[in-house]
Amino acid sequence: MKKHIANLITFCRIPFSLTLLFLPVFSDGFYSLYLLCGFTDMIDGTIARKTGTAGRSGAKLDTAADLVFTTAAMIKLLPVLSLPAWIGPWILGIAVLKIFSFLRCYCLRKTLLSPHTVMNKLTGALLFLLPLTIPFADIRHTVPVVCILASAAAIQDAFTVKSISSPNSHP
Repeated sequence: MKKHIANLITFCRIPFSLTLLFLPVFSDGFYSLYLLCGFTDMIDGTIARKTGTAGRSGAKLDTAADLVFTTAAMIKLLPVLSLPAWIGPWILGIAVLKIFSFLRCYCLRKTLLSPHTVMNKLTGALLFLLPLTIPFADIRHTVPVVCILASAAAIQDAFTVKSISSPNSHP
């Protein structure tokens, strides 16, 4: 069981995230499950490293679980947020650059890559915290800050993929 506990925690994030789609946004249930998803994301890697069970399959599962969680959260949150019109194309541009980097790495190296850089971790933390700040912070000010950081992380990903994809590099 010890061997699989981190992957089990990571896997649980997928059904938890999908359940968010059926809960009213900003309800107690939504916030509770949202926080549970964030908690599983924080502890799965730590547990895998501490138990010596970190591996490629766990990293891929974590990337998939992160994608499901982020997608579910965006599906629920974006329609109810009062964002300026210019934010939508910016978010779309970030997503396109991230997808391009992801696919480029897969085409060149036949591996899925989601770099765990400091920029990506900081962006993920801010994205996670963003819905929790809505009651006391103006979304028109917080979202651009997150978008600036997410843009920098996406650009860093493009360069990271380029260096990993070069013939002289190692995965």
